[in-house]
Amino acid sequence: QVQLVESGGGLVQAGGSLRLSCAASRYPFNNYAMGWFRQAPGKGREFVAAINWNGGSTLYGDSVKGRFTISRDNAKITVYLQMNSLQPEDTAVYSCAVRRNMYASRWEREYDYWGQGTQVTVSS
Repeated sequence: QVQLVESGGGLVQAGGSLRLSCAASRYPFNNYAMGWFRQAPGKGREFVAAINWNGGSTLYGDSVKGRFTISRDNAKITVYLQMNSLQPEDTAVYSCAVRRNMYASRWEREYDYWGQGTQVTVSS
């Protein structure tokens, strides 16, 4: 069982930045793709970004492309989401997930383990 713990959420003004972290509890994290999803109040879960096993390939949701960057540090068993130019519509609970496959996916159903999530609130 893989355990994931997100951190770095908080309250930020529009135009600001945050960096989220997701620490995994164990190997073989290094062999798996990772993703970030978000869920705003009253809405379904939305794909944000994903990264393949070695960081060589990434995917982004259309609403965050050009503003968010996903990265990973396999030595630290951690994946990051750098969020710039934040807007009120980015307000949501952000969750990381592990896919037991080397390649990134934008589909929620293809992820096997999920963290509890961290709240991001962007004020206007």
